[in-house]
Amino acid sequence: MANESFEALNVKREKAIVKTSVIGIITNVFLASFKAAIGMISHSIAVTLDAVNNLSDALSSVITIIGAKLGSKQPDKKHPLGYGRIEYISSMLVAAIVLYAGITSLVESVKKIIHPEAADYSTVSLIIIAVAIAVKLVLGQYVKKQGKKHNSGALVASGSDALFDAILSASVLASAVIYLVWHISLEAYVGVVIAGIIIKAGVEMMLETLNDILGKRSDREDVKEIKRLVCEEPAVRGAYDLIMYNYGPNKNYASVHVELPDTMTVDEVDALTRRIQTKVYRESGVILTGVGVYSFNTSDDEAAQIRNTVQKTVLAHDWALQLHGFYADTEAKTMRFDVVVSFDADSTEAIKTLTNEVRQLYPDYDVQIIPDIDA
Repeated sequence: MANESFEALNVKREKAIVKTSVIGIITNVFLASFKAAIGMISHSIAVTLDAVNNLSDALSSVITIIGAKLGSKQPDKKHPLGYGRIEYISSMLVAAIVLYAGITSLVESVKKIIHPEAADYSTVSLIIIAVAIAVKLVLGQYVKKQGKKHNSGALVASGSDALFDAILSASVLASAVIYLVWHISLEAYVGVVIAGIIIKAGVEMMLETLNDILGKRSDREDVKEIKRLVCEEPAVRGAYDLIMYNYGPNKNYASVHVELPDTMTVDEVDALTRRIQTKVYRESGVILTGVGVYSFNTSDDEAAQIRNTVQKTVLAHDWALQLHGFYADTEAKTMRFDVVVSFDADSTEAIKTLTNEVRQLYPDYDVQIIPDIDA
């Protein structure tokens, strides 16, 4: 793909999020109006709370639109990496709204348990609730599908919430039927259950968004794909230390180290790294902000033997996950390499241990070991 394709994709993504959110707003406002009317006429706290939940869904869609619009702003001098993370802030606001709606619903339901009020359902109200369930099912499937298609966490969350709302509305309908048939009122108790589920959903949404803001481990499939693209270059023996930085949906930056023959010139390395950066962006949309270089021995058999011995020594430890970037200068008596240390171990102590062990094997060598994180 050309660079313009990714820009066009982001524009298309923004339009799709806005369109889907507008559909959600209109649908939820209509549902909220009908349910609120039914709730007041029938004195049903569960139906009324369901209407409030629909209004919170509509407000969430408004915030999603604002987040998508602001997040799509072009980078500028003040924010050179763009405004994409605003979408995570908007998702956090959506989660806060859902959480507030759940807490409010819980308070009202408990009041109804303490001071019960008989419900009065009509056939028309039950039919409207049944229709609302069908509408929510269709809306939830559509919104969730669009969210996955356009990598919008807010839309995926809204779609999942809508599908769950359909189940909750079905429970309200079931409690109404139970009341009409057996005259057992479960309204307030169903309201408590609905409130609890809404609160749970709000907390989960907030935690997920918080992980995006703090930064989380990159998707393993994405990492494997980028490393595969890098290693397609014949001169590259391995790709290591790939760290990805997310600045919003579909806005990823990364850095990587490549292992190259010690015979390559600076000019050849420069041309190679530029090809790698272009290929990775064209194929994945990820911008490689830096390509570091490790050199490996190509003509020194002694250095190869040293590497094998050192690697066996290092990987004998459970917390040493990988050794790479090894280079030994047998004339100058120096060696250097990186070791990926598990999070379970103290990296400082781990490197001290490895340095002592390698120096015992090769006391004449100056040993330099760099710790890498298990990213």
